[in-house]
Amino acid sequence: MRLVAFLIACGATVAGPAAADFERVTDKTQFIQLVDGRTLSRPLVKLEVRSDGRIDGTGMALRVSGGWGWEQGYFCRDLVWGSEDLGYNCQVVSFDGKRVRFHSDKGTGDYADFRLR
Repeated sequence: MRLVAFLIACGATVAGPAAADFERVTDKTQFIQLVDGRTLSRPLVKLEVRSDGRIDGTGMALRVSGGWGWEQGYFCRDLVWGSEDLGYNCQVVSFDGKRVRFHSDKGTGDYADFRLR
């Protein structure tokens, strides 16, 4: 299934204890300062999360597009990867000084780490 391949490429892993060096990003302004004008990358994935609420990029050579907002301390996004609608999901965002971690399902699901470039 293509969705599974994309999640593997994003580095989704089974949720477990977060590394102690990751600190939660708690508000929209803090998040925008972190990602604005930068590319979030990992092998086979490059994304731009724009301050105007758009998400653009590529994942496994397919276009990724969507939108995002900030709701009650969570990054909430709606994504399309190629022709697959990945749907709406609210996520905990954390940062360790080099990597941004997106932890799905309000922090109870899988997570993926991205480098900022």
